[in-house]
Amino acid sequence: MKPTGTLSTILSLATGSLLVLLAYAQVRAQDAPPPAPQDGVHESAAPHAAGPLLDLRRIQPLRGDAAAGKAKSALCSNCHGEQGISIVPIFPNLAGQRAEYMYWQLVESKLGNLPPSTMTPLVADLSDADMRDLAAYYASLPPNPPLPADRPGDETATPPAADVLARGQALYLEGSPEAGIPPCQGCHGRDALGFRNALQPNRSGHVPYATYPILRGQQRDYLQIRLGQYQGDEFNDSTPDLVMSGVGHRLDPDSIAALSSYLSSLYGN
Repeated sequence: MKPTGTLSTILSLATGSLLVLLAYAQVRAQDAPPPAPQDGVHESAAPHAAGPLLDLRRIQPLRGDAAAGKAKSALCSNCHGEQGISIVPIFPNLAGQRAEYMYWQLVESKLGNLPPSTMTPLVADLSDADMRDLAAYYASLPPNPPLPADRPGDETATPPAADVLARGQALYLEGSPEAGIPPCQGCHGRDALGFRNALQPNRSGHVPYATYPILRGQQRDYLQIRLGQYQGDEFNDSTPDLVMSGVGHRLDPDSIAALSSYLSSLYGN
């Protein structure tokens, strides 16, 4: 008999959680990836085409100077907005994002591990202190603020259909057991504000789930691009990347569009 209602939801969550755990176990089974440097990347580190897998399971809470980061953020605001809300749909919102996530994204970009982008030349001259301070600053901003009245928008864009939003919500909360897609909330939180208590150190003093980003109200175009990159194996240079690549392989274009539309629709809510 086909399970329905509450039982179906429980089975979906259980299946999704198991898939996440299996993916995480596969990461752990790899040949001793180098531990993430606790003091960040040396300032003289040169970008390169490929590097060793960054093991972000053993990172510590990030320390940075938010005030110093604000003073250094003028160039960043050209794409990400003065308050960390992107003015270009293909670039992510940074306001309230986990500092640990942003810092290690900057590190990967500086090392040359990420696909080339607008960020590639911009991070080349950033010091480790610069990256820590910028991450601390954007993390200090209010997450998912109300939409500014003067924020430019695409008046010709068609709002997502109700059925697309419903499918995105179902995928995010329940996953799709038949397609092998785990529920996104397992790592990103039911409210899409990140893994619960991600910044509370475990018994070893590490915060591995702090590198899973907040997705609530994120830019739809950016999410579609990023999920497509995971689907195409363009991001596989860190332990979280390996987990997300496993998920990305199971997503089809319609699923990516639905998830992106649903999460972006939560902006300001």
